[in-house]
Amino acid sequence: MARQKGIIKLEGTIGDVSFYKSKDGYLAREKGGVDAERIKNDPAFQRTRENGSEFGRAGKAGKTLRTALRLLIQNASDSKVASRLTKEMMRVLKTDATSNRGERTVSGGEQALLKGFDFNVTGKLAATLYAQYEVDLDRAAGTSSISFDDFIPANTIAFPGGATHMKLVAGLAEVDFINEAFLFERAESGMIVLGQDPVQGLSLDAAFTADSALDLFLVLGIEFYQDVNGNMYPLKNGSYNPLAIVANEKFLQP
Repeated sequence: MARQKGIIKLEGTIGDVSFYKSKDGYLAREKGGVDAERIKNDPAFQRTRENGSEFGRAGKAGKTLRTALRLLIQNASDSKVASRLTKEMMRVLKTDATSNRGERTVSGGEQALLKGFDFNVTGKLAATLYAQYEVDLDRAAGTSSISFDDFIPANTIAFPGGATHMKLVAGLAEVDFINEAFLFERAESGMIVLGQDPVQGLSLDAAFTADSALDLFLVLGIEFYQDVNGNMYPLKNGSYNPLAIVANEKFLQP
């Protein structure tokens, strides 16, 4: 690696030398690396092919789940959610105890590792919501619910400055990682004032296919709003909105 000097800075490739800009300034380096055809066919790169195959599978699984939950994630995610979720999918994939190396899948792994995953690291659910709630996920009946004890928003919600109202949101996704398919159902509360008035008897219920043969993911989140002259505006484009997996259940072949 060499540092570029002079008035004119280059970016691109000339011959076998690549010129580029990095956090360390304008640099240059000679093109190198192993030929793609060799990686594809050489027995010496068998492990590389296996690792690449599994990483790609984990990436697709993460994309499928993010797509299934898109209606909620678009209002509650950070810029690195895709890479963070892929990393967690790799953890799950590596627990597949039946498939050969290079053929392991998220469907065959311990998906319970995904419980608690936050889609927005700038607004984590556990650091925002302190109200007590219970989760029920009934595959046979095709019902899910998140039931809250009575709570006072001002005392149990760590809301960002400027927020005056909020909604509690939930989503149930049935996911087929192998075929990259899904079904999704959303539930939400009405608008809740972030004040001292107690909220009573609140439950978020989302139905899904009874006896579903797919993997199930239940998420819970909060959307913050600001009241301006009677109009509700999403607060800072959802940058503080939390959303996390609160329950999930892998489908077990009979």
